[in-house]
Amino acid sequence: MTTHVRTRVAIIGAGPAGLLLSHLLAADGIESVVIDQRSREEIETTIRAGILEQGTVDLLVDSGASDRVLTVGNRHDGIELRFEGEGHRIDFPSLVGRAVWLYPQHEVLKDLVAARIAGGQDLRLGVTAERVEDATTDHPRVIATGPDGEELVIEADFVVGADGSRSVARAAVTGSSTGGYFREYPFAWFGILCEAPPSSEELIYSRSDEGFALISQRSATVQRMYFQCDVDDNTERYSEAQLWDELQKRVPGTELKQGTIFQRDILRFRSFVAHKVLEGRVALIGDAAHTVPPTGAKGMNLAIADVVVLTAALRALLLEGDDRLVQAFPETALQRIWKAQHFSWWMTSMLHVAPGASEFDRLRQIGELRSVVESEAGKTYLAEAYTGWPLAGRS
Repeated sequence: MTTHVRTRVAIIGAGPAGLLLSHLLAADGIESVVIDQRSREEIETTIRAGILEQGTVDLLVDSGASDRVLTVGNRHDGIELRFEGEGHRIDFPSLVGRAVWLYPQHEVLKDLVAARIAGGQDLRLGVTAERVEDATTDHPRVIATGPDGEELVIEADFVVGADGSRSVARAAVTGSSTGGYFREYPFAWFGILCEAPPSSEELIYSRSDEGFALISQRSATVQRMYFQCDVDDNTERYSEAQLWDELQKRVPGTELKQGTIFQRDILRFRSFVAHKVLEGRVALIGDAAHTVPPTGAKGMNLAIADVVVLTAALRALLLEGDDRLVQAFPETALQRIWKAQHFSWWMTSMLHVAPGASEFDRLRQIGELRSVVESEAGKTYLAEAYTGWPLAGRS
């Protein structure tokens, strides 16, 4: 038995990009159907990093998607670059007049799910997209399987793939589920969650001869920290004491506040940009279109930037019959995507110790870091990129 559904926009993926897109479209009176193979509990409890750019926060608040980002999230006015045992603060407001917020992605998703349910969104969870058909027609279709195993066919005026790095929609746009520009880095991050007070009020990005470390936070009692490791490392290889030793020796000059470690994971470093982000009336946004290393805190923010551009394009197409912004979507979106790819690569290469690095590489890296922290122009570039370039159509 097959169920047929008709809507204006079919959105595959109930992550930040898909849910915010449906939220902004609804404000313009454009109906959508959002599907995701996960349950609501999975969506709202999968813990991921969350540094939000100023523009992302402003959009969430102004659109009515979230006010908790201001009441629960923590504003950070800078970061610390630490190398050779000394810390150098990058003061965002004084340099660019902006800030960032520490607000984990699952909290953003809680806000967006609640907002969409309150708005009467057709949100179908436990539904697995199988493929997208008829991309080059005026009525592309999503073929999916419901939680009961029955086929679901969604016919729409436009289909959006916001279904993550293993996107099903990508094949309809690029011709392949893996079609894109790809780079894999020769190291990974070993991440921990621990029960402890913050070791620092702001994030510390530390470059040491032992490798990189990031000292982050989650709350007043739970902290998130990472250190550079081999790509084939094992989470069980270290005792708890060894993990603290690894972290501490990579942040010389800062005494870390220790506590019970209750989660460990290894995060691989990859960069990806799809060969195409638009085919006919099917577009890719978020991780379906691109992924970045986490060093520059660009992942979710870049997805939100995609949403802003695509919302304007769909508004013009579906309400005014004007497809010019849709046709311009790839060029507009990709300009920011590649800027973010460069910034993420730059932060990564400047702070990590590459396998086989020589003494020349070490000294050059220190010279690069000094060029940033001792230059108003260098600090301003970092602050501008980290806090986020203006979103399209927003000052």
